[in-house]
Amino acid sequence: MFENLSSTQRITLATVLSLVILLAYDYFFMPKPAKNAELNASAQTKQAMQAPAVQSGAATQAPKTAMQKSKSSSFDNSVLLTIKAPRFDMTIDKLGRISQVILEEKRYKNAQGKQIALFAKDKLPKPLEIRFSDTQLNAKAFKVPYSYTGTKEIALHGKQTILLTQDLGSERVTKRLTIYPDGHYDVQVEVKNGHKYFIAPGYRPNVRVDGYTVHGALIKEADGTITIIKDGDAKGTETFHEARIAAAFDRYYTTFLYNLKTGMDVIVTKDSDDNPILFVQGAPKLALGGFVGPKEYELLKSINPELTDVIEYGFFTFISRPMFKILLAIYHWVGNWGWAIVILTILIRLVLFPLTLKGMLSMQKMKDLAPKIKELQQKYKGDPQKLNMHMMQLYKKHNVNPMGGCLPMLLQIPVFFAIYRVLLNAIELKGAPWILWITDLSQKDPYYVLPILMGITMYINQKITPNTITDPTQKKIFEWLPIVFTFFFLAFPAGLTLYWFVNNVLSGIQQLIVNRIFEARKIATKEAK
Repeated sequence: MFENLSSTQRITLATVLSLVILLAYDYFFMPKPAKNAELNASAQTKQAMQAPAVQSGAATQAPKTAMQKSKSSSFDNSVLLTIKAPRFDMTIDKLGRISQVILEEKRYKNAQGKQIALFAKDKLPKPLEIRFSDTQLNAKAFKVPYSYTGTKEIALHGKQTILLTQDLGSERVTKRLTIYPDGHYDVQVEVKNGHKYFIAPGYRPNVRVDGYTVHGALIKEADGTITIIKDGDAKGTETFHEARIAAAFDRYYTTFLYNLKTGMDVIVTKDSDDNPILFVQGAPKLALGGFVGPKEYELLKSINPELTDVIEYGFFTFISRPMFKILLAIYHWVGNWGWAIVILTILIRLVLFPLTLKGMLSMQKMKDLAPKIKELQQKYKGDPQKLNMHMMQLYKKHNVNPMGGCLPMLLQIPVFFAIYRVLLNAIELKGAPWILWITDLSQKDPYYVLPILMGITMYINQKITPNTITDPTQKKIFEWLPIVFTFFFLAFPAGLTLYWFVNNVLSGIQQLIVNRIFEARKIATKEAK
């Protein structure tokens, strides 16, 4: 069916199909909510209260169920103290855990207009939750509240240290927690009698979970390798020795523990949905850093540049990361994320223009040869060997490279997917306005102006771009692409749609320039003859 497509057109079609598959994945394959949410929550609670299994050489030491009860009443969820900072409100419950963090900055609001809360109530473990390997001790740890002497509400302006203690009879736990206004913290844990335990960075935030972006767990290993375990892909108990960072994350937000000096042993277990659950193996005296909040590049960099590794863009991270840095630099120059996207798109097109020009000129030549190619195809229909030979002679005679239009497309595919990931994952776009009706570049265009303009420019580009397609079915497919893209982009973030629209406009301008150059060359060639 597609035998008459040029190489460039095949690559274009492959790109389009890849995007369609990516979009369709969210609808058809993302896990759906359990039909019986109450039973599902009960099962997760029961499983969450187990101590993790630990790999030790060839043998597996698997501490069994720490608590058999699955009722939520076995937890003491009442508030021990609240910490209020300009950026967030943090609640610590009587089990010594960070039970909730609410982001207080104006742009962090949900669809109902309320400030975003990072953690779902029924998702365990909570940040700083401790599990003991000893079943009876662990059961007691979930019943005996921590003690704390001090004000129940702290107004945080600088760093603040609080001391939490838990007396379990055969064991005494002390948590010294130092919290900073930017959302990161230091924690020192001491268990007096050395019982084996694990501490959790917490179940991932449950604010933005979709099929377009990665969410799950990230471990930065001792050698710097980044390992991603997506939700639904956890295989069972895995151990990462001397890991530097252990993060649980959704599209925009994260909670993690880190030790950038000596590392830490991270154990990855899974819940009933095969979602990864992270624990750090404890020690009689353990010191770790932690963070709960948005994956803002400059915020994480200010704590420690290495923590920006938590921001992951998928397969094209090696392109996406420097691209985001360029976008950030442009933003600091112009002061608006929308115009930064426009300028970045222009820069990308300028960098690729020499190769794009060469490819476009090659396509123009291929268009002129299309009638002769069709004649050869009809003449040598039953003899592919002779057809190929005469085709090569035709290309050589007219100095045409049939692959000349491919290279620009091959370069643009990874660039597109890289910036696609940047604009989907950049929380910096949340609440960022552009012009008039676009008040949040991380949300769809409320009036669908950009998607419609994008579809129109895509249609115009089709009309001015050389076309070697002769098959009616193939023509119909390409004619429908602007409509298909417009439909999909209706729900896309305005920032991404803006990029695609500007890219289409620039592509059209380039094509018009190339058309004029080619016509001028043709006239000059005729006059020379």
